Amino acid sequence: MLLDDKETILIGISGGSASGKTSIARRIQESYSDSDAVTIIKEDDYYKDQSFLPFEERLKTNYDHPNAFDHDLLIRHLDMLKKGEQIEKPTYDYVHHTRSDVTEIVKPTNVMVLEGLFVLENSAIRERLDIKVFVDTPADIRFIRRLQRDMIERGRSMESVINQYCNTVRVMHEEFIEPTKKYADIIIPSGGRNLVAVDLLETKINSILQNKMIK
Repeated sequence: MLLDDKETILIGISGGSASGKTSIARRIQESYSDSDAVTIIKEDDYYKDQSFLPFEERLKTNYDHPNAFDHDLLIRHLDMLKKGEQIEKPTYDYVHHTRSDVTEIVKPTNVMVLEGLFVLENSAIRERLDIKVFVDTPADIRFIRRLQRDMIERGRSMESVINQYCNTVRVMHEEFIEPTKKYADIIIPSGGRNLVAVDLLETKINSILQNKMIK
């Protein structure tokens, strides 16, 4: 559903790993009776292609650093969507630590949600956002969620998840992610379980859409 380019709204949702970014994005999508009215784009799908590296070398990559992402491609795709053009979005293979051969066709919609670790850290992405959201969830809760998710959904061992968290995730969060809270228009404590904050966010989205439609 895209009536006019000026009616498109781009929302950026940032926060630490397993803070609840995806849950909030899905709640926004579920708030519309037409599920096709909202497009969700995950920054994680834009991890750089590492298929040219041996698997052992891919394991050494710091996936919690901004340089691990192909932000140039992501920005190009955001601009295309804002212009009303569809994109062929990459997807990521977490088991093999590289970009998957599978791509997804994504069509522009009136509401587009971009969620990821560095959505507010990258200035070029930040300046394209109509609403900037930071999900502020305590570190212990984020760690437990990440441990469960990576073991169940991504085939990781407990030892590898703990090592990654201690060696890179926590350090990178403090250096790159936590400071971006200052750029947020809205800070949501406790992630997707904060229904009041999510309701306020949805109200703001609808207000901006209405203003865009009458211009």
